Amino acid sequence: MDVIRLGLGGFGTVGSGLAKILDSNKERIEKRLGKRLEITTVLVRDLNRKRAFELGPDVTFTDDLSALVNGDVDIVVELMGGLDTAKELILNAFSKGKHVVTANKHLLAEHGLELFDAARANNAGLMFEASCAGGIPIVQTLKESLAGDEIIKMLGIMNGTANYILSEMTTKGMDFASALADAQDLGYAEADPTFDIEGFDTAHKLCVLIRMAYGVDYPLADIPIQGITGVTPMDIEFAREFGYRIKLLAHVENVRGRLEAGVHPALVPYTYLLARVGGNYNAVRLEGNAVGPIMLHGQGAGDLPTGSAVLADIMNLVRKMNDGCSRPDNTGFGNDPIVKADILPPEESESKYYFRFTVSDRTGVMAAITRSMADHGISIAQAVQKGEAGAEGVPLVIISHETPAKAVDDMISEMDAMDFTVEPCVKFRIL
Repeated sequence: MDVIRLGLGGFGTVGSGLAKILDSNKERIEKRLGKRLEITTVLVRDLNRKRAFELGPDVTFTDDLSALVNGDVDIVVELMGGLDTAKELILNAFSKGKHVVTANKHLLAEHGLELFDAARANNAGLMFEASCAGGIPIVQTLKESLAGDEIIKMLGIMNGTANYILSEMTTKGMDFASALADAQDLGYAEADPTFDIEGFDTAHKLCVLIRMAYGVDYPLADIPIQGITGVTPMDIEFAREFGYRIKLLAHVENVRGRLEAGVHPALVPYTYLLARVGGNYNAVRLEGNAVGPIMLHGQGAGDLPTGSAVLADIMNLVRKMNDGCSRPDNTGFGNDPIVKADILPPEESESKYYFRFTVSDRTGVMAAITRSMADHGISIAQAVQKGEAGAEGVPLVIISHETPAKAVDDMISEMDAMDFTVEPCVKFRIL
């Protein structure tokens, strides 16, 4: 039986997960492909480190990048993460005419256009299912299953760490710091969780998926990003009273021919399936003009789920090699150069909003706030005020109808400057 030789760049959580699947599902894979997949070379930083999964004696471990790309491998699998070394590895692989599979969403978000160009120039495949939402097959769904649909809207919970924290705050009443510490103890959050809790990891994935859904580049720097560090148990409880759950969402929507995208905590109606996605799970909801709404749900990280996505890409490449494909379609749009998206300026976006004002409990405050909202064209749908009389600051929560973002920001700036404002206004979009 013919052998497809795999060279792995990195052998951490995902690399060991891939190796486990290749070992346990060996017969099934061979039956599917008619070929055997073997890991032959592994690039690592520390040659003496103990591995989570022991590979056979015929596998070569090296700390020399050139030894991997120049070696006798058919497909390079980049699983090391980071930017510079990973980019060098992939570009070198392309220059040698080797296909590449990567799980590196940060690299794809920052340098994806350069990588696509290099792959096209060298007639090489670049596959990246594992870069977005772990084991959920979202990239191939956009690239193949929904290739003929126009994607109207895409919403997603794409970071398991943030979703776990918000789920714990919702179900157990924990504060943010306690929920984060719990996530770190369980291994869901890194020692430095900044990328997860500030929304950057989600934005990287959104950037990649916009290219697959629309065939355009929405630059990472242009995506508005808001993390979850400002979400409090008070906001979660108010949201519950209004019939919502707070989730960190990535979203993109075609608004009259322009794309509006962002990452932010949002109030999701409890009746939506997205609101019920708990723990460290991910979910992506798509709406196509032909297929209508669909949702993909599953584990967004971990050795086996992500390793499964990497393996799917490897098998996809092998099938293309079997078919004699001279140039794999890496973008899903015929490998044409990707142009910049026509972007709706963030200040022109419209949404319902949740506002929490913390104000002095005195006569005329409600009237002043509602007057300011009316002056800025913000229509009130619901309002509730709680707190004991005489308290230093009492919460006043207002739910608005659809409102332009600029009007919201102008109104908040005006209210935060008022002498009755005890704390800056908190706002979240409503789905």
